[in-house]
Amino acid sequence: MTLLWPDWLWSLLLLPLLVLLYQRLLARRKKNSVRLASVAIVRQALGPGPGWRRHVPPLLLLAALALLLFATARPVVKLKLPARDQTIILAMDVSGSMRATDVKPNRMVAAQEAAKAFTAALPRNVRIGVVSFAGTAAVVQAPTHSREDVVAAIDRFQMQRATAIGSGLILSLATLFPEEGIDLSQITGARAMPASPEEKKEKKPFVPVEPGSYGSAAVILLTDGQRTTGPDPLEAAKMAAERGVKVFTVGIGTKAGETIGFEGWSMRVKLDEDTLKAIANATRANYFYAGTAEDLKQVYQGLSSRLVVETKETEVSALFAAAGALLVVLAAGLSVWWFGRVL
Repeated sequence: MTLLWPDWLWSLLLLPLLVLLYQRLLARRKKNSVRLASVAIVRQALGPGPGWRRHVPPLLLLAALALLLFATARPVVKLKLPARDQTIILAMDVSGSMRATDVKPNRMVAAQEAAKAFTAALPRNVRIGVVSFAGTAAVVQAPTHSREDVVAAIDRFQMQRATAIGSGLILSLATLFPEEGIDLSQITGARAMPASPEEKKEKKPFVPVEPGSYGSAAVILLTDGQRTTGPDPLEAAKMAAERGVKVFTVGIGTKAGETIGFEGWSMRVKLDEDTLKAIANATRANYFYAGTAEDLKQVYQGLSSRLVVETKETEVSALFAAAGALLVVLAAGLSVWWFGRVL
């Protein structure tokens, strides 16, 4: 907890003075009381005295004043709150090695099922987009609230050759920030068209932000191999970090590397964990390894619970003020109930 106006805490020094004032009032009341000849007769006529109850309302009032004075210091706490207007991009590897069956029934089916379960678990206010990448990258589903469209896009994956992790990440960023005009020529191979004078005037200069500070979007990048073509994934990670976007990386398949075969041909594959960890670290996110279909499902379940909330600094002065007001009402109520007067 932090305080926006910490100097107001000096006002709490008034509380000991109030305690001393209360004690002096009690002493004066006792001194000014009338001395009667037979105290026993008076006690019998009046019944038992208030005892400890007479101190309860003043103590509650003192606690109320403490809370109200503390509220003036404007306390701020970090709270985990539901994220609003969030977009998540699923960037998924569709290279040929995803047919391997070391993850049952095979890597692609396991990834598809985990991604669909992840989609179903997210709140309806979260938009989901899907980017597939192999030798090239493509947006198979623009960010949408429709879970049916996302599931259909995941089911439409088509295997391709090569692995361009950087292309998948850059295209994910271009999908999140279409207004920035991110150059996609290195992904598509097409020559970038020069911007018109009007576009140059409208385009604002890019200003990097703190890595991991953009709370409205995140990328989940899943792959089973290492880069064989396309832009450098670490350069793409730098682009994400400069925009504050967290990139959570998920590795699936063989760590040590082996030759896998299917449909009459074979290929050498190896999971590049170092690169995936570096991407996650650069963007202030996390890397996860999934060696089985169940591991992959658990990774996505953990991500769904992590991404739907965001930590925000929230001022809680109103809570302390409300608690103080409640104690004031309680003190007055008890005083009227017990003694027939307000304090």
